[in-house]
Amino acid sequence: MNVKLAPLSVALAGSLLAAPAFAEMHWQNNSLTYLYGKNFSVDSGEDGREAAIQQTITFEHASGWSWGDMFLFVDHKWFNGHSGKDGRTYYGEFSPRLSLGKVTGKDLSFGPIKDVLISATYERGESQADGTPNQVYLLGPAVDLAVPGFDRFAVNTYYRKPDGATGKPGGQWQITPTWAMTIPVGKSDILFDGYIDWVVNDKKSGGTELKKNFHFNPQVKYDLGKALNQKAGMLYVGIEYDYWTNKYGIEDSGAFNTDNNVVNFIVKAHYF
Repeated sequence: MNVKLAPLSVALAGSLLAAPAFAEMHWQNNSLTYLYGKNFSVDSGEDGREAAIQQTITFEHASGWSWGDMFLFVDHKWFNGHSGKDGRTYYGEFSPRLSLGKVTGKDLSFGPIKDVLISATYERGESQADGTPNQVYLLGPAVDLAVPGFDRFAVNTYYRKPDGATGKPGGQWQITPTWAMTIPVGKSDILFDGYIDWVVNDKKSGGTELKKNFHFNPQVKYDLGKALNQKAGMLYVGIEYDYWTNKYGIEDSGAFNTDNNVVNFIVKAHYF
């Protein structure tokens, strides 16, 4: 890893976890998700075809700490109809957030704002064929909001900095709301959660350009475990809607479709 690029998300979490008295875990949640969907754009191998069927196994971890919170996930994807390296890939994100209210010991709430934070994210995909890393660093302010009817609602704002070795320009801004809402239905619940990644501006450097893009990724899941008289919040089934314009910052065109519009089937199991 290039030290000069200063991967802030990793450094931030590392420094916090290195202080035992400061890094006390208050809660955690871990899960595995299986997703099945069809006709994804871009992620289809070198021949440019859309992946007729894409299957994904996702590991997720979320935890709350005395300094803030942390979220990470890793996707392992398979593209049916492709073989070798064209038939699979991986992608992950690591997102620690530093709570200014917790570290200062002050109540920073006002109006609908519950807390003010500094949010960082490290994005990592599969390296390019020549070994060049595919990674992006994000940093910016965030707020946790008290919104009626929602279990949680947060808005993170980021400045995006791709690894300079990729040749991709830095300087895009991203707004990322995340949310969760529990809706009672009969003897069980429906969980409506998800996120939006909205990159609001184009950025060009030399012959390389990243376009503004909008990624809307909600999930609607039924608590099957609770319906079967098991512990609530442990086993879900449902759907995920994946809508993404100019996917990965690649401009959509008649020659190359980069607008994603896919429904995934989901099975998600939580463990602690």
